[in-house]
Amino acid sequence: MDTSLVFFIFVAIAAATILFMTAKVVPQREEWIVQRLGKYSRTLDAGLKILVPVIDQVAYKHTLKEQTFDVASQSCITKDNISVEIDGVIYMQVNDARAASYGIENYFIAISQLAQTTLRSEIGKIDLDRTFEERDTINARVVDAVDRAAEPWGVKILRYEIKDITPPASVRDALEKQMRAERERRAVVAESEGERQARINVSEGDKQETINLSEAEKLKQINEAEGRAQEIKLVAEATASGIKDVAAALTQAGGREAVNLRIAEQWVSQFGHLAKTNNTMIVPAQLGDVATLVSTVMKSMETMDASGAGQSDSAGKGSTN
Repeated sequence: MDTSLVFFIFVAIAAATILFMTAKVVPQREEWIVQRLGKYSRTLDAGLKILVPVIDQVAYKHTLKEQTFDVASQSCITKDNISVEIDGVIYMQVNDARAASYGIENYFIAISQLAQTTLRSEIGKIDLDRTFEERDTINARVVDAVDRAAEPWGVKILRYEIKDITPPASVRDALEKQMRAERERRAVVAESEGERQARINVSEGDKQETINLSEAEKLKQINEAEGRAQEIKLVAEATASGIKDVAAALTQAGGREAVNLRIAEQWVSQFGHLAKTNNTMIVPAQLGDVATLVSTVMKSMETMDASGAGQSDSAGKGSTN
């Protein structure tokens, strides 16, 4: 083989090796830490970057995306001395690649351990019943504590979520019995409240019905009383009008003879009715009783007329004097 060709191949391989060692492509949402002779040099962001061969070295690579990892299940003791198994998940993000590289050896392990210890501390402050009710509060306290501790490491803790809380089997049985008893109690209370409301509704209905009936009876009596009063008034007015008409008829020619005839007719009619309504036949002592009766009535009417005329004359004379 020709010496020049060998030399050319050697130079090409060396150039490719140097280019591979010096040219670096950093992906989007990543940062690389470059050390020069073992000391921090600079942070590389996304794009094509050129390093000094042999002298520069990529020591750490960090993603700036949000990351999640599980926190292992652990046993926690509640305030009322009940042991429960709790696991969770952490959401975090690297904000400072340099601090994440030199601030701590492994921030994943540190954050996980810190979350576990903080969770045990928070669970120990509350009773078992409240652990199920105050998950949001516990999560917020864990995030606050771990985020303050991870700030020097260039890591931001976004969220922490409790995945599962598992009490002992005996405690689960007791909780199920308690919840069953509570549901039964609520059912009994709801039924009693329904019956109570039904009784109230019925009594209110009866009360309103009684009030309506009494009001109707009151209006009925008022209407009947007003009707009777109106009837009495109309009868009295008709009677007065009839008496006036009779009195006016007596003063006219033939009026007295008409009255005598009318009285005689009524006497005969009433006597006939009396004879029909009794088993015994009634016969007047004198057949002239009708004439006698008519004569007596007419004399009485003449006396009344004379008295009325005398009073009128006296009133006229008094007014003349």
